[in-house]
Amino acid sequence: MGIQKRLVGSYVVVIFLTVLILEIFLIVSVRYYYFHNVERILMNQAELSASFFQQYFADEDLEKQSDRLLKGFAHNSDAQVQIINPSGRLLQDSTGLQGDNNMIKYLDVQAAIQGQPGTWKGKNPSTQEAILAVSYPLQANDIVVGEVRFVTSLTETLNTVNQITVILICIGMLVIAIVTALGLLLSWTITRSIKDLKQAADQMTEGDFSIRVRKRYQDELGSLADTFNMMASRILKSEQLKNDFISSVSHELRTPLTSIKGWVITLKSNGNGNKPLLHEGLDIIESESDRLTRMVDELLDFSKLDNGRIVIHFAPVHLSELLHHIGRQLAPRAARQGISLEIQADETLPTIQGDENRLKQVLINLIDNSLKFTESGQILVHAHTALGQVVITVEDTGSGIAEEDLANVLQKFYKVDQHASGSGLGLSISDQIIKLHHGELRLTSKVGKGTTVHIFLPI
Repeated sequence: MGIQKRLVGSYVVVIFLTVLILEIFLIVSVRYYYFHNVERILMNQAELSASFFQQYFADEDLEKQSDRLLKGFAHNSDAQVQIINPSGRLLQDSTGLQGDNNMIKYLDVQAAIQGQPGTWKGKNPSTQEAILAVSYPLQANDIVVGEVRFVTSLTETLNTVNQITVILICIGMLVIAIVTALGLLLSWTITRSIKDLKQAADQMTEGDFSIRVRKRYQDELGSLADTFNMMASRILKSEQLKNDFISSVSHELRTPLTSIKGWVITLKSNGNGNKPLLHEGLDIIESESDRLTRMVDELLDFSKLDNGRIVIHFAPVHLSELLHHIGRQLAPRAARQGISLEIQADETLPTIQGDENRLKQVLINLIDNSLKFTESGQILVHAHTALGQVVITVEDTGSGIAEEDLANVLQKFYKVDQHASGSGLGLSISDQIIKLHHGELRLTSKVGKGTTVHIFLPI
């Protein structure tokens, strides 16, 4: 069963039960009100009649005065009036009918004979019409000498009650119909958004990440649609980055392999006895092999980071020594490119807990990026302490990064220049390594002025 059917079904069941309970209560209340009102009126008339008898006819013989009493009792009442003696025999009847003279079988008559007012509902034996009878004892000197009985038809009362019942049932059915229609409309507005999300999800399972869900309402489902669209955009972007990465890596692998293969062929054919050519070829093969090794290492590191399998071996790290060592390692390359590489790391820097090899990997990657995008400029590596942290800054005067690219450079596979060398994983891996050290890596940059990278590591 679909969500809409379950939603509308449960909604209608609740409303139906509520209306049913309310209808039963109202119908019972209406019946009680009308029948009780008729009974109360008859009882008041019977009580007044008994009071009149006790006041004016208590010393008279009931059978002799029954005709006068009947006229007096029936004068102000539309009901059938009967006067009955203590044995239950009918003495007088305002309708003139003397069908069954023995009235003792009626419960109200029995109660009145015992000195208590009584009521009875039933059907008229001759017409089968619903009637209500009220009997009240007639007393003289605290002795029951007879009773007065008022009988009225309930036909009009029943018709009125039935009409009201029909009206209440119609109103209840109308309420249920309106609520059902509103429930269908409400559930449709909810399930329509869910169906949109399901259809979009089905298309995404087929590989179509360009699908977007229409945001119909400003509610939780609307927020879910926004989240879904954002997720689809990111997946599409990741797919594009992955494709670009595969293309870039294929190109990056092909270039050194082509160079290595070309030099191998050259050395095979012309390397004998030509030492300068041999040394040049071996240097290039070594350089290209190192380049391939770095790329493979990046791919392995990315795979480990992506699967959560990379392990950080924490140990005391002397940052000043590490930074100066990296500076000496990269100084020859900087000198060849005509770039000034300066390391400013005070010996008083505190020792931190970290993985020296991984931190070295991060710093070399950052300085390597600066060397790639700086021409005849300056690279400054500075370290200091601030607010319980060691802050390492790598600042260059290179080409800089555009603002629209700055927010994405830490994402995996992202490259500002798709034609530049590299896999696009270096900064992403560096960011993850710093996070594993419970630190933070931030970038600021301006096009044409350079880039600054801040690394914050807890002491």
